[in-house]
This record gives sequence, structure tokens and C-alpha cells, in this order.
Amino acid sequence: MKKNDRKKNGLWKTLKRERTSYLMLLPNIIMFAAFTVYPLCWALRYMLYDYRGYGEARYIGLENFVRLFTRDSQYWDAVVNTLVYVGGKLILTIPLAFLLAVLLSKSSRSNAVAQSIIFTPTIMSSAVMALVFYLLFNTYNGEINRLLMDLGLIKENVNWLGIDYAMLTVIIIAVWGGVGNYMVYFIAGLTGIPSDVYESAKIDGANSVQILFKVTLPMMAPVLKMILMLALVISFMDMQSIMVLTEGGPMGQTNVMFLYIYQLFFPITVGSAAPQEFGYGAAVSLVSACIIGMFTGLYLFLSRKLDKITE
Repeated sequence: MKKNDRKKNGLWKTLKRERTSYLMLLPNIIMFAAFTVYPLCWALRYMLYDYRGYGEARYIGLENFVRLFTRDSQYWDAVVNTLVYVGGKLILTIPLAFLLAVLLSKSSRSNAVAQSIIFTPTIMSSAVMALVFYLLFNTYNGEINRLLMDLGLIKENVNWLGIDYAMLTVIIIAVWGGVGNYMVYFIAGLTGIPSDVYESAKIDGANSVQILFKVTLPMMAPVLKMILMLALVISFMDMQSIMVLTEGGPMGQTNVMFLYIYQLFFPITVGSAAPQEFGYGAAVSLVSACIIGMFTGLYLFLSRKLDKITE
């Protein structure tokens, strides 16, 4: 029997033996091809075209990229806004989630109830959550302004969704919506630390603060790196709550990369006559993916360097 025939027979036997496993994977493969591979191929093609969603697509070569890098200041403002949003969200969310995990990691009924309450925003629809906060942060009859005035912290209503506070407001809402999710990850990591390690530290005379910084944090390093990686990527792609709250306004102060891309494909500004720009949107999507990949790669590089230094 020829070598190629033996390989074919071996492959056929493997497929026959594992057919149940492959059949179970088939729906996922079909969905992945339909909703990931095909849209990616579509975008890679149309980024070289002027296509508005109707009529014929006109080939323009690299003109979309020339426009992006030389004439589209709105996109680069959105990139800066995205970096501010991502940085603010991570700086507030990760330490808060870790602190809550440390406080609520012990098994008890009260801790279980607290964990459930804090985790609840994670399973809520982003649109519904943003609509609720829109009512809470309303300038004239919102509960936030009313509460702050009752406490004597402000003397007049604050426009929380205005140009001065809009980014801060969307960051606060993002922290409220995401802290429970990362808290659960941290709790899972804390439960994996052997109790013998804590007992040894206490015998050596370490107090609670020393145990936290000298024992817990070093042993949580692998989990922390994974959580930071996940939070970084998710934060770059946030847009739903911002779309409901501000639509990227006022004056583009809260417009982030993926909301800008969404507006190119589906203009959402009330009364706007802006056309759909599928070709240009595809080009912007590719550049945005490269930016996210660059920051992700930079994070991985720095984390590996830090691991070598601390070894």
C-alpha cells in the first residue's frame, strides 16, 4: 500500500472513530464560519472599495486608508477617548474588584448575598442599564443631583452628561457594570491559594496587610494577568452603554472607536442624513483591530518582562 493511501485510510479511520465529537462541534464551526470568517473576508474585500450599501461597489484602492490617516480627525479623537475610557475603567475596576474579592471570599451566607448583589449588573442588558443611569444622572430631575443637594455637596444641578463630566459618568457606569464580573474571577483565584500558606505567614508573625502584599498578591499574579488581559480587550470594545447615554457626545467627548465604527455602518444621530460607509468602515475596523492588538501585545511583553525581573 502506498504511503498516501495509508495516510488517507488513517484519516478516514480517525474521522469515523471521532465522528460523534466532530458532529457535536459542527454547529459551532458553522456559526464561527458564518459570523466570524465570512464577515472578516467581507471586510477585507470592501475596505478597498467605496461602498454605501447600495448600488455597485467602486474600487478605490488605498483611498480609504489615506482618508483615515490624513483627513479623519474624528477617528483619532475617538482613539484618544478610548484610551482615556480604558485607562479610567481599569484603574478603578481592577483594584475595587480585588478588594471586594478579598472582603467577600470567605464562605458565609452574608458574603454570598453580597456577591450576588454585586454580580447582578453583569447579567443586565447594557442598554437597559444605561437607560436607568440616564434617568439617575438627569440634570434637572435625576436622583443623583437630588441626593447630592440633600447632602449639601452641591448647590446647583450638575450636568453629568455635559461636556465636563460625560466621560467621568460613562466610566463610573462601566465600573458599576463590570466590577462584579472581575470580582468573581478574583474570588476563584483566591480560593485556589492553599490555607497552609496563610497559616505559615501568621506563624511567622505577618499581619493582614503583609499577608495581602507578600502572600496573596504574588500568588494571584497568574490570575491577575489573565483578568487584566480580559478587561483590557473588553474595555476597548465597549460601546453599548455609551451609545444609549450620549451617542458619543457632547461634541464627540465620549465617542470611542467601536461606536465610531458602528456609526459609519449605521448612522444613529437623530436627524442625521449621513450615508452608510461600508467600505470606509471596514478600513477603520482593520486599523482599530491593529491598535487593540498593539496594546495587547505591549501588555503581554511588559508582563513577561516583569515576570523575568521578579523571578
